[in-house]
Amino acid sequence: MTNLSKRILVVDDAATVRMYHRTILEGAGYAVSEAVNGIEGLEKALSVPYDLYLVDVNMPKLDGYGFLRALRAETIAQAPAVMISTESQGRDQTAAFVAGANYYLIKPIKPQELLAVCRMLVGAGV
Repeated sequence: MTNLSKRILVVDDAATVRMYHRTILEGAGYAVSEAVNGIEGLEKALSVPYDLYLVDVNMPKLDGYGFLRALRAETIAQAPAVMISTESQGRDQTAAFVAGANYYLIKPIKPQELLAVCRMLVGAGV
């Protein structure tokens, strides 16, 4: 993508978390969109191509696992997804990978950690 930012969709029901991720990612040159739950995230993912998804596990209407399962079932170009959660048990990480996650981060996330994972999965922002 020449001269265009990589597009990241942040799917989280907490406004403060979305703002935190947006600030970090936009500061690094990424283009960020937001969704408040898995249903809104899926609608956005099906209408606009994204380079990466940052997905919370626990959300109303459709949780992160359901979002990823539904997204991976679609016949669209599939971008990597990072599951982000306060859940730190091995079974939670396994469930995320089974649902279609490519990486798993445990909250709270340090800005450098978030950016390192994004760069690893999609490259630099600009």
